[in-house]
Amino acid sequence: QLQACGGGLVQAGGSLRLSCAASGRIFSSYVMGWFRQAPGEERQFVSAIAKGGDITRYAESVKGRFTISRDNAKNTVYLQMNSLKPEDTAVYYCAADLGYIGPNYYKAETYDYWGQGTQVTVSS
Repeated sequence: QLQACGGGLVQAGGSLRLSCAASGRIFSSYVMGWFRQAPGEERQFVSAIAKGGDITRYAESVKGRFTISRDNAKNTVYLQMNSLKPEDTAVYYCAADLGYIGPNYYKAETYDYWGQGTQVTVSS
């Protein structure tokens, strides 16, 4: 089970930190990802992190602004979001993949488990 939290309403230029806690599985065996979905749009890849935290991937739209990290001792993955823009407004989902960061890390269908989502709203 994945439980995401940390969303909220923030002004443009502000920051938020999302967390996603995992239970019931060996967290360190999973690649963890963050996706987002705005109303009327497809679910979009945001970032992913390898099991050991040594490899990360980012969507071009968030590079340099967002940072993904994980604490395997706490079974938690984080997404630090800085310099937020109105176009970052979406429901953010965490996801887990029992595998490795391969060529399809950005595809939603790669991931086996999903959290319930947390709303991020950025006002202009």
